[in-house]
Amino acid sequence: MKKWARFLLFPAAALAAGALSGWLTREAMQTSYEAVKKSPLTPPGFVFPIAWTILYLLMGVGMALVWGEEEEGRKQALALWIAQLAMNFTWSLIFFNAQNYLFALVWLVILWLLILAMTLVFYRIRPVAGLLQIPYLLWVAFAGYLNYAIWQLNP
Repeated sequence: MKKWARFLLFPAAALAAGALSGWLTREAMQTSYEAVKKSPLTPPGFVFPIAWTILYLLMGVGMALVWGEEEEGRKQALALWIAQLAMNFTWSLIFFNAQNYLFALVWLVILWLLILAMTLVFYRIRPVAGLLQIPYLLWVAFAGYLNYAIWQLNP
C-alpha cells in the first residue's frame, strides 16, 4: 500500500467508525444522557467530539505508521487495532442506547486492555506509533471513571 494511501485509509476508517457511532447514539445522547446524574468532573458536551476526533486521528496515524513497517507483528497490530475500534464503537451503543452502565463499564475495562495491548505492539514495531496511543489510553481511563460515576449515581 502506498504511503499516502495508508495515511488516508486508517485515519478515515477510525473517523468513520466514530462518526457512525455518534450518529447511532445521537438521540440517546440528547435525551437520556442529558437526564442522568453525572460526576462533577464531567467535561462540557462540546469537549467530547473534539477529543474523540483527535483520538481517532491518532489511532489512525499510529496504524498507518505501523503498517508501513516490514515487521512480522504488523498483522497482529492490525487485528488489535480493528478489535479495539469495534469495542470502542460498541461501547457507545451499550452505554448510550442500552443504558446498561455496569455492562458498559466492564466493556470499557476490556477495551482499555485491548488499547494497552495495541499500544505495546505498536511501540515494539514503531515507537512513535505506540506513543501516539497514550492520550487514547488516558482518555479511556477517564471515560471509565465517568462511566463508573454514572453507574453509581443512577441506580
